[in-house]
Amino acid sequence: MQHSTQDQNNRLKKIATICSISLSVSLVILKTFAALYTGSLSILSSLIDSLSDTISSSISYVAVKFSAKPASYQFRYGYGKAEALSALIQSLFIAGSGVFILYDGISRIFTPKPIEDTKIGIIIMLVSLISTLFLIVFQKKVAKITSSQAIAADSAHYTVDVATNISIIITLIAVNFFDIHWLDSATAVIISVFLLANAYSLSKQAVATLLDAELDIEIRKNIKRIVNTNPFAKGIHDLRTRDLGGKYLFEFHLELDGNMPLSAAHDLTEIIEDSIKEVYPFSEVVIHQDPAGIDEERLDKQIIKNKNAAKKLKKPVM
Repeated sequence: MQHSTQDQNNRLKKIATICSISLSVSLVILKTFAALYTGSLSILSSLIDSLSDTISSSISYVAVKFSAKPASYQFRYGYGKAEALSALIQSLFIAGSGVFILYDGISRIFTPKPIEDTKIGIIIMLVSLISTLFLIVFQKKVAKITSSQAIAADSAHYTVDVATNISIIITLIAVNFFDIHWLDSATAVIISVFLLANAYSLSKQAVATLLDAELDIEIRKNIKRIVNTNPFAKGIHDLRTRDLGGKYLFEFHLELDGNMPLSAAHDLTEIIEDSIKEVYPFSEVVIHQDPAGIDEERLDKQIIKNKNAAKKLKKPVM
């Protein structure tokens, strides 16, 4: 049943990436025509953004397909982090687009160029806005169901596109009715800032996943709560969590009565593992049993030591 659900999730992710690629290619064609016809820098910036969308969505498709591969002897944790790597590459494309548009926008503020027929541009940008909204709704549903970082990254990019499309439409209307040509360059500069901020956010999350950053504090608290609600559990320590790319890995030491047989300790550990998997269905759980009250060097203590040592190093020498 679980394997079947995972297959459905992989199918959903593939459909979402195919829709994304199809839309971005269509928008590139439309915006190329609009940019050449009107000479608008804001439309050109949106065209470059759509080009990066096409490349990013193609990378997402490859990453989603690759991440669906089962674990192998060489990659025993699976290939799920391919999605985080995909999100990182996407952020680089987004950042590159933002820098290019920022440079061109500032240049045009000092050397403005006239915009021709804005009506065609407005119509094409409206088509782009409506189709992008439909895609985002679908992507967000898929990302929520599958916990796909690649789809979430793609959706975040298109969400920025909505804001840029609206701003471009307003700009073209202002140019058409009020002859405010400088607003076109200013809009392009604002779009570039949005792109750079979005690139930073995506890269930060992707790098955290690739470097095995701990999961959200609430998830960690929930794991401890699940363990401690079992009356036979004497404690939990050295909890480590990470995102394997769409599924979580939980590792911890479970403190049990040291006098019980190994087979009984195994059975009780299975109960806790099943309880965790009820809450986090696609997770992997690795539990080490410890006799309660044993004195040993623990990861939790070592982390506190390292933290205190780092604080001492930061103090100025008198």
